[in-house]
Amino acid sequence: MTEFIINNMAPIIFVSMVVFMLVGFPVAFALAANGIVFGLIGIELGLLGPQLFQALPDRIFGVMANDTLLAIPFFTFMGLILERSGMAEDLLDTIGQLFGPLRGGLGFAVIFVGALLAATTGVVAASVISMGLISLPIMLRYGYDKRLATGVIAASGTLAQIIPPSLVLIIMADQLGKSVGDMYAGAFLPGFVLTALYFGYVILVAIFKPEWAPALPLEARSIRGVKLMLRVLTTLLPPLFLIFLVLGTIFLGIATPTEGGAMGATGALIMAIGRRRLSWKLLRQAMETTAKLTTFVVFILVGARVFSLTFYGVDGHKWVEHLLSGLPGGQIGFLIVVNILVFLLAFFLDFFELSFIVVPLLGPVADKLGIDLIWFGVLLAVNMQTSFMHPPFGFALFYLRSVAPPTIKTMDIYWGAIPFVCIQIIMIALVIMFPQMVTFGLDKDVKVDLDSVQIEMPSSDYGSTATTPGQESTPAESKAAEDAANKAIMDSMKAEPAK
Repeated sequence: MTEFIINNMAPIIFVSMVVFMLVGFPVAFALAANGIVFGLIGIELGLLGPQLFQALPDRIFGVMANDTLLAIPFFTFMGLILERSGMAEDLLDTIGQLFGPLRGGLGFAVIFVGALLAATTGVVAASVISMGLISLPIMLRYGYDKRLATGVIAASGTLAQIIPPSLVLIIMADQLGKSVGDMYAGAFLPGFVLTALYFGYVILVAIFKPEWAPALPLEARSIRGVKLMLRVLTTLLPPLFLIFLVLGTIFLGIATPTEGGAMGATGALIMAIGRRRLSWKLLRQAMETTAKLTTFVVFILVGARVFSLTFYGVDGHKWVEHLLSGLPGGQIGFLIVVNILVFLLAFFLDFFELSFIVVPLLGPVADKLGIDLIWFGVLLAVNMQTSFMHPPFGFALFYLRSVAPPTIKTMDIYWGAIPFVCIQIIMIALVIMFPQMVTFGLDKDVKVDLDSVQIEMPSSDYGSTATTPGQESTPAESKAAEDAANKAIMDSMKAEPAK
C-alpha cells in the first residue's frame, strides 16, 4: 500500500482535491488542506524534504506583493459604482428607443448595452442583474418570447468575461506569466466577434420566428428624430470616454492595467457625482462588495499556492505533462481534450477556481507544445465564459433568476441559455481555426538560434609588451603576447571568487 501511494502520489492528490470540491467544501480551504496534509504524508514517506514548508511563507508573500492583482478591486469597484449610478438604465432606455422600430430591436439593445457594460464594468453580476431588472419586464410587456428574452439578457451579461477589462483575463495573464495588456489586446476582437454572433442569432429569430421578437409599437417610441440622436450622443459619450480612459491608455502604453483600473474607478465616481447618484450608502455598499470579492480571490490564490507547492514537490506537473503531451494529434489533440475538460469542469466550478487550479497545470504543457500562451489564455477565457451559462449551475442564470418575475420559470431561463452556449462553443472553434483573431497586432517574440550565435572578442593588448611606434611584432611574439593576455584573464577570474 505504501509503495502504491509513493508511486501514485500526484494522481491521488489531484483526485482528492476534486472530491473535496464536489462535496461542497470551500475551494480555498480544500486546496490548502490537500496541500498541507499530503505534504506531511510526503515528508513521512520520504518523498519530500522537511524543508518543503519553509518555502510557503515566501510563496504567500509573493501573492501579497503581486501588483497585477490590484487591478481586480479597482475594476470591481468601478463596475459596482457604474451599475448603481443608473448608467445601465439610461443606456437601455436610449438604445431601446433607437432600435425599437426593428423586429428584435429590444434584443439588439440588450446585446449592445451588454457589450458596452462589459467594456466599462467587467463584472458579470452587475451586468446581468441590471439588465434583468430593467429590460426583462419591458421585453415581456411587448410580447417577447420568455426564452429568447432571458437568454439574451444572460448571454449579454457574460460578455464581461471576455471583453476587456475582464477580471478573467487579469487572472489568466497572472497565471500564465503574461502581460495583462497583451491579454486584453488579444481578447478584444474575439469579444466583439462573439457579440456579432449574438446579434446574428437574434436576427435569425426575428426572421424565422417574428412573433418571438416584435418591434416596439409606435406609442412606446416616445423619443424620435433630432431629440433621439441628441440623447444617444449624450448617453453614449460618458461610457465611451470611460472606455478610452481605461482601455485606450492601456493599449497605447500610457498606463498599466492597474493604473487603468484606478483611473476607471475615479472616472466612475465622477460619472456618479455628475448624475447626482453618489451617496455614502452606495459608496459603502460598493466598497464592502469589492472587499469581499477581493478577499475571496486572494484566499483561493493562497490555497492554490499551498496546493501547488506539494503537487509540484511530488512532480505532479510532470505527471500532468506526460498525461497531456502524449495525446494523439499533437497540438490539436491537446486543445480538443483541454477544451472538453474545461467545458465539463465549468458545470461545477466558476472561472476563479478554474483559473487558479486548472490553468497553472495546463500552461506549461501548452508552452512545451509550442502554443502561444496569449492565444491559449484567450481561448480558455472564451471556454470559461460558458461556466456562467451552463444549466443548471450557471451563475448568470442564478443572477437572472433572482430578479426575474414569478411568471418566468427556471426552465425558461435554462432553455433560453442553451442556444447561446452553442454559440459560445462555435466561438471556441473559430478561435482555434483562426488564431490570427487573437494574435493580430500582438508583438512577436524574437526567436534566437543559439547554435548560430558567434561571440567575437575585441583584440586586447592586456598583458602584452608594449612596442614602440613603427615596430611590428613577429607572429611568434604576437602568439606569446596573446597567451600572456589569456593567462592574465584566467588568473584574474580564478582570483575573483577567492576574494
